[in-house]
Formats: sequence, structure tokens, C-alpha cells
Amino acid sequence: MTTPDTRIAAAAESLLFASPEPLTAERIGAILEISTEEAQSALESLCDGAYENRGIHVVRVAGGYQMRTQPDFALFVGRLLAAPPTRISRAAMETLAIVAYRQPVTLPEIEAIRGVDAAGVVKTLCDRGLIEDVGRKETIGRPVLYATTSVFLQHFGLNSVEDLPDLPDLTEIRDAGADE
Repeated sequence: MTTPDTRIAAAAESLLFASPEPLTAERIGAILEISTEEAQSALESLCDGAYENRGIHVVRVAGGYQMRTQPDFALFVGRLLAAPPTRISRAAMETLAIVAYRQPVTLPEIEAIRGVDAAGVVKTLCDRGLIEDVGRKETIGRPVLYATTSVFLQHFGLNSVEDLPDLPDLTEIRDAGADE
């Protein structure tokens, strides 16, 4: 016999399965006509390891929850989808890192850090939905401010930008690679 809590978790799971984007506890609560706290509890129960030996799991990402395939099976899922992988160039990755760590940031600030023109790379990142225009800086010329998007968080498996590694950690990784 199913309990009300089990039924709520199952309903939340079906919403996550059907949704192409992460869903918040608030949204699931509204759809299921339950409190946000009840929805949050159901979502946490789905995240707690019930999928340990399964091909999918529920993860917190981009401020919500989403069903994802287990990373161990990425090769098989990739074969199924058979789409050529989207590669991010080194210049785009450098620019994306600058935006992620300095956001909101302007194009001139990005170019000052990179030392090269970045307009084309910024346009490409905007076109891919990884960064977006979030307003204008209150300074001479009022340059556009850029920040990362929820697509960025989803792409890199992050719940928020606070989940990015600290910059000193990246320096240690680089230094460790130089010693090898």
C-alpha cells in the first residue's frame, strides 16, 4: 500500500521525468497543490539514494531538481542520441570562466583580462545560451553586463555559481599538472 508521502514523491518524480528543465519545489508544490515544504521533502527523498543501482538519479541543479542519467552510462546515452558533441573552444572556455567568476562583467573587462578582442566569443556564448545580457553598467558608455545562465549551470552540473571551485583550488590543480 502506498502512503501519501510515497504518492507525492512518485508524482514529483513523474513531473521531473516529463520536464525538459529543472523544476523548483515551489513549482512542483503549485502543480501538485501541496505546500512547498511537502514538495521539498518529496524531492529530497528522491535525491537520497533511491536510485543507487539505477540508470537515472534526481539531482539539484540550477536552483531546482532534474532527472539525469548516471554518468557511468554516458557513453551509451551518447550513442543513442548520436548527435556530434558540442565543443567549446579554448577562447570560449576562458571567456566563460571570466564571466562565471566575475559576473556581472562587461565586454571591455573581459577583454582587459584576456588581452584580446572577445566580442565574437561573447556573441557565441550568448547564442548558445550560456551567458546573457543582464543590464548595463552605470558608467561612461553604459556597457552591457554579462552573467551566466541556468543553461550554464545545467551544462556544468552546478546548482548555483557558488558551487564553482574556488580560484586558489584551480591554481593548485594547474601547479600540480606542471609538476608531472
